[in-house]
Amino acid sequence: ELLRPSMPCRPKTNVMFLKTHKTASSTILNILFRFVEKYSLTVALPAGQNVHLGYPNAFLANFVEDFRAIGGNYNIMCNHLRFNPSEVRKVMAANTFYFSILRNPIPLLESSYVYYKNYAPAFRISRNVNEYLASPMKYYRPGSYKENIYARNIMWFDFGYDNNAEDNTRYIQSVLKEIEQNFHLILIAEYFDESMILLKHTLCWDLDDVIYFKLNSRSQDTVQTLTLESKERIKTWCSLDWKLYLHFNQSFWRKIENTIGLKELEKEVNLLRMRQKELMETCLSDQEAVEKNHIKNKALLPFQSGAADILGYNLKQDLDNRTLRTCQKMVMPELQYMSYLYAVQHPQKKRKQAGLPSMWSSFLEK
Repeated sequence: ELLRPSMPCRPKTNVMFLKTHKTASSTILNILFRFVEKYSLTVALPAGQNVHLGYPNAFLANFVEDFRAIGGNYNIMCNHLRFNPSEVRKVMAANTFYFSILRNPIPLLESSYVYYKNYAPAFRISRNVNEYLASPMKYYRPGSYKENIYARNIMWFDFGYDNNAEDNTRYIQSVLKEIEQNFHLILIAEYFDESMILLKHTLCWDLDDVIYFKLNSRSQDTVQTLTLESKERIKTWCSLDWKLYLHFNQSFWRKIENTIGLKELEKEVNLLRMRQKELMETCLSDQEAVEKNHIKNKALLPFQSGAADILGYNLKQDLDNRTLRTCQKMVMPELQYMSYLYAVQHPQKKRKQAGLPSMWSSFLEK
């Protein structure tokens, strides 16, 4: 801390995170939800029984619970939405920090395929991911775009653009420029720990604010192996996402060099991993994520989708109350955490059906 020449900064508490699909974004959501609790912040949550902020429709301010009453003063927004800057600005304060995360479209598409197998028609009617990629237009109908968004350029879509747009250089350049104007920082899923350190520095947060356990990942045996041909085909089939990723992967590393430097980065990543390991040893009975049918406490079972086996955690039995609460929050799946924060923030509203198990009810009494 003494090495920092500038004035000590104050943690930024107005933050908008565009949660993209299959990009480690659920882990970031958990980080943000814990931050909300640490500083008693307000979070823009989906209205009524919804679990998304209107996704896949373009976001509108009235998708947020109590928007009329609270207006443009929420601290944090991080649930799935399709980015629509003018409407998001109605909800968030003027000095809000905007960030998002991208993932290499090659592993991303395979992850989407398994996760949305039963949902996206293009995936449903193809036998496996390689067959789909051999001739996507055989399965993919742009017309049924709402169901098929996961099957092509999903990140482009999440940022609010047409995922079936023609790949034309001028168009791509204008979109990249617009994203750069709307977002202060774009993280990269392949370098998640590095991303967390960059985020910590940029927001002036503590190391403990960006400690995480990986959430919503799936077991290895549901991963389908892409052939070399398939990998190459993704670059053209999802060329909008591919160019988006390449562009921001470069600017990510430029930002790191300009703000932290690679040496300091490596040092802090190691600290993060040590602290994470320490917490895992404190909290978890099995030192790692386990398959869905091995999760003993059903309250901690993540939402299961498609052909993916979404992993979760078992906590140690004999934790003292304070440690137990910390550990529970670290492993709390997205829907449960959202339902819990919704009940805390909107006590007069009907509870969300999104599974708020009895164990969280005791939190609400505190």
